Amino acid sequence: MFRRRPALVTALVALLLATAAACGDAGGLRGAGATPTAISPARLWPSLRPAASPAWPYDEVQIETVKGVTAPGDDIRKLDPVAVVRAEVAAHPDDYTAAKAPYGETAVRLSDCGKGGKQGERCPVMRPYYRDLTGDGRDDMTLGFRLYPTNQTAVRVYTFEGHRLVQVFANDDAVIGVELAGRAVIIRSPAGISGYEYRTTWSWDPEQRAMVFSRDEFLRTGRHKPTRAHTPAATASRSPVPRPTPTSGLTATAASPTPDSATFSPSPSVTPSASGR
Repeated sequence: MFRRRPALVTALVALLLATAAACGDAGGLRGAGATPTAISPARLWPSLRPAASPAWPYDEVQIETVKGVTAPGDDIRKLDPVAVVRAEVAAHPDDYTAAKAPYGETAVRLSDCGKGGKQGERCPVMRPYYRDLTGDGRDDMTLGFRLYPTNQTAVRVYTFEGHRLVQVFANDDAVIGVELAGRAVIIRSPAGISGYEYRTTWSWDPEQRAMVFSRDEFLRTGRHKPTRAHTPAATASRSPVPRPTPTSGLTATAASPTPDSATFSPSPSVTPSASGR
């Protein structure tokens, strides 16, 4: 009887050692290597005199009152978007109707809005989107239209203030896509380097009562091959400023029939999702 005890003790000790070794392998700490040293920002040229004004005109705020365009009960969904665009064309002849206007074809194609078939598809006005961007609990209108004959797209945001239709955002650029996120408009534009794009954000500022320029990013979008030289298209512009000097008001022409072209859907039930689609 007592002769078996040494064998049992030996087996028990072996079992405990094996268990302890297993636990040590599973839960042991391992070094992650040397921690990099934190480097604080270095201020360059501290004696340089700060600039008091920008190097070139850069209108962060675009506000215009659209005169003559109204909607019952200030319901922005009941506006005729084509009438709003025609008001801009009438207010800015140098851009749309003058002899050397850069976007003259847009003004010409407005006459195709509301027509059917291939002719109606020439209408430059795209369907509007509705969302509360100003935080007043009422829908605002985000409107886009093509700036022919260039490859640019005009993006505008309108709201009603005191029974007046006010344009609180304007941007002309070569556009990849437009998104609405919260109370911000995000515009994606092509870059001169393959595999990258610009992403510009405009956010609502309650003090300025406008969408103000808040962020400009240069983002990598995919794999690319370096190029030796690249010249952007002449019609593409990186400046988010649609025109150098904002005007104080717009004068609208008579409201036109609602277009039924493929590029515009006047249905008031369309509400953008978080992506603006």
